[in-house]
Amino acid sequence: MIAKFKKRRKPGQTMFFSILLGLFLFGIITFLLVSSWRIAKRRSELTAQVKTLQQDIQALEEKNQKLKTQISQAETETYWEKRIREQGYKKPGEEVAVILPPETSAEEKETPPGLWQKLLDKLKFW
Repeated sequence: MIAKFKKRRKPGQTMFFSILLGLFLFGIITFLLVSSWRIAKRRSELTAQVKTLQQDIQALEEKNQKLKTQISQAETETYWEKRIREQGYKKPGEEVAVILPPETSAEEKETPPGLWQKLLDKLKFW
């Protein structure tokens, strides 16, 4: 009969490999959790950036539409006539009338003395 020889492991050696394997798995799990957290943080930042860019796009589209309507208005003759009249021009044969505000007298232009001025007047410093 041939005897089979088994290699006997030392009890400390199996414990060392178990601890080493446990630390290795803990490191991998920690790495994956930290990576997942960083990805989630970056995703939220990018989502916020997309929202602001969409708002900017909407504002620019509204401004573009407004400018297009102004361009279409500027192509009409009545628009240009109105702009020219605002600058003081007139058509041949027309007369321009200018309405001025009423003039104020010198008494109305004077402002009443303030509190400190009244106090100084009573004390007669100046």
